[in-house]
Amino acid sequence: MKHVMIVDDHPVIRGALRLVCQNEGFTNISDVSGVAEAKAQIKEARADLVILDLVMNGFDGLDLLVWILMEFPGCAVLVFTSQDAQHFCNRCIAAGARGFVTKRSDLKELIKAIHALKSGYSYFPQMPVRLDFHQRGEQQALESLSTRELSILRMLSMGMRGKDIADALFISPKTVSTYKTRLLEKLGLTSLVGLSEFAKRNHL
Repeated sequence: MKHVMIVDDHPVIRGALRLVCQNEGFTNISDVSGVAEAKAQIKEARADLVILDLVMNGFDGLDLLVWILMEFPGCAVLVFTSQDAQHFCNRCIAAGARGFVTKRSDLKELIKAIHALKSGYSYFPQMPVRLDFHQRGEQQALESLSTRELSILRMLSMGMRGKDIADALFISPKTVSTYKTRLLEKLGLTSLVGLSEFAKRNHL
């Protein structure tokens, strides 16, 4: 691997990741803070490794992950995020990510993950999780959502307006409204307040 790209909206995190990558022998390192900038640079630079956060200034990194691996299936993506592995790790695996590390992990975990991906391996956490009956029901409901539905759920829970979500995902406001209705039906909820509470309760 020659070129690594860091995609995160926090300057301090980008700086720390750049130092880690330099210590791991990368000399061609770029960093960006948003989805549109990431897409433009990935097209131009053809990064070998992308270290990707899942939430950036209201934009959804999971949607970007799907785009990267559809456009550049040979790219290795390491998800490095504050999002809960319980809800997002399997989705990232399904989308084609090669690694997943939470920002709550020890720095050694991140270094191990970078080593693994450089060597052609994957790196994912072990997740022994015990859920009560109510949690299992909500977990099953979450698993029934498509990646796009999950992205829109998270954006709605952050208080983003339908027009802003439409602009971010390059879809129409009417399509966002359709997704919102579908989310309420699938999750058995009746309002945006309910969606926000559901998202908070499930660490989205």
